[in-house]
Amino acid sequence: MRDLLFKNLTSDDHRRKIIASSEIVEKQGVRSIIRRHFICMVKEIKDERNIQKPLPHLYILKEHNTREQKEKFFCKIKGSLCAVHKGKLLLVIFMHSLKIDLVTLPQQVN
Repeated sequence: MRDLLFKNLTSDDHRRKIIASSEIVEKQGVRSIIRRHFICMVKEIKDERNIQKPLPHLYILKEHNTREQKEKFFCKIKGSLCAVHKGKLLLVIFMHSLKIDLVTLPQQVN
């Protein structure tokens, strides 16, 4: 069995975009849930001398629980970059996250 959910949201002025997907798969007695998010925001910079870029950030978490037969993985990446479009200086801020949950399904007795 596989369930998929996909969202693509864009603001009216195209300055913010959110893409999210979720996938649930049950295969060989294991349920895997995979969630992905990508967020991107664009801001115009008026004063080039006063650019305040956020620092890049990386966060990773991995958990393994043998008693409950569960595994979790989470990764989040944040960053920013400057770009020029039609003579305007833009600050692009982005965040990407990935979350994976693996759970052993209970055995069914027939």
